[in-house]
Amino acid sequence: QVQLVESGGGLVQPGGSLRLSCAASGSIDNVNAMGWYRQTPGKERELVARMIFGSSADYADSTKGRFTISWDGAKKPLYLQMNSLKPEDTAVYYCNFVIRGLNYWGQGTQVTVSS
Repeated sequence: QVQLVESGGGLVQPGGSLRLSCAASGSIDNVNAMGWYRQTPGKERELVARMIFGSSADYADSTKGRFTISWDGAKKPLYLQMNSLKPEDTAVYYCNFVIRGLNYWGQGTQVTVSS
């Protein structure tokens, strides 16, 4: 059993920063990939940033240069540092782990960018 819990969302002004955290518990071994996705009402969930083991980090074009995904190793949180936030970054952000080919998702954390 794997559980993912996101935190760090909230309301921020345009140009501001937030850092999201994803705490993982359970059978966290043989992780193939991990990442962050986001979703707004009426739209499909989209990739924000991900790390596939054996490859470099992968970012959506809209977040490249502003967001940074990081992970310090087993039993440590997965982070998403978000800088220069824009109103269009407003969404529910989800943490994702792929373990032995299976997808696991957190419950999501709301990020709202507004003045």
